[in-house]
Amino acid sequence: MATTSLPFETVRPTPDGRGLVILDQTRLPEDEVEYTLSDRESMAEAIRLLRVRGAPLLGVFGAHALAALASDRAARGERDVARLRGAFDDDVAVLAATRPTAVNLGRALQRMRTSLDGWSDDHPGADTDATAAALRGFAREIHDEDQRMCEAIGTHALELLPTSSDPTTVLTHCNAGALATGGIGTALSPLYLAHARGRALRVFADETRPLLQGARLTAWELARAGIAVTVLTDGMAGALLSSTRVDAILVGADRIAANGDVANKIGTYGLAVLAHRHGVPFYVLAPTTTLDPDCPTGADIPIEQRREVEVRSGMGRTTVPAEAGVWNPAFDVTPAELVTAWITDEGVRHSWP
Repeated sequence: MATTSLPFETVRPTPDGRGLVILDQTRLPEDEVEYTLSDRESMAEAIRLLRVRGAPLLGVFGAHALAALASDRAARGERDVARLRGAFDDDVAVLAATRPTAVNLGRALQRMRTSLDGWSDDHPGADTDATAAALRGFAREIHDEDQRMCEAIGTHALELLPTSSDPTTVLTHCNAGALATGGIGTALSPLYLAHARGRALRVFADETRPLLQGARLTAWELARAGIAVTVLTDGMAGALLSSTRVDAILVGADRIAANGDVANKIGTYGLAVLAHRHGVPFYVLAPTTTLDPDCPTGADIPIEQRREVEVRSGMGRTTVPAEAGVWNPAFDVTPAELVTAWITDEGVRHSWP
């Protein structure tokens, strides 16, 4: 069970198990709106449009989506297990193609497939209803596991934050909190745990352009939890580090290569360089499901290119002339040598491997 009780849920199955209810993160902080997704295209679109986002949450969401789609087909009368399985494989392919950088989504989808294979071998006569029920159970296991990993990450990371300073001051980038996971977050998890223990905190949140996940999401969820948070634009981070005592920089990860290089939201690399220059510990917090031993280095991580419109009119008005081009990578790669420590659910690593 999570130590911190959160007043929102990022994703949950509908009561009949045939759909998913999501908190639409594109509407925050102005509106807290939930959507019910009942078909594959709306689920894939929710990922592409960032209505659900965050590497761990994408894995949780993908698992629940596969279970919901199979449950819907069974409830609508599909009685051929082979056809249900063929549709399941199609669902895996469609969902896996939505976002290439975060490894958690593809890994969770493959885990669901492997679990289904093993279960089918043990239950050769099972019908489609039983198969769908098994998938719902596998998805719940992945969700519960993510909650436990978030809690463990926070516990390990809390030991690295100083207790002598009052308040403990940290800088974050993007959103790696409860909105990005099935639990209390990765990079924000030690903050929730510290707050629950009565420790004073001061959090600076990078705005995280162009989609403002730090301003819209991190600040929203921390403020709701009663944690003091101040938003700054990404270009102000250097000035902050040169003028203010910051005890640590906490970031999440979308993929960690075999050599320890870290892919995370665009702007993370620049923040790591600034941390190195100013002698501030730079910590990467991520579940073990984000580690990719099959990816040798950060250079081998596929970097998603987002739509130009996110930069051209991301503030609600045209901010780039039509004659100018736009380069809009969603992520960058931070070399392992700039990381002070990697904190996973298994513990703290001060070197890699």
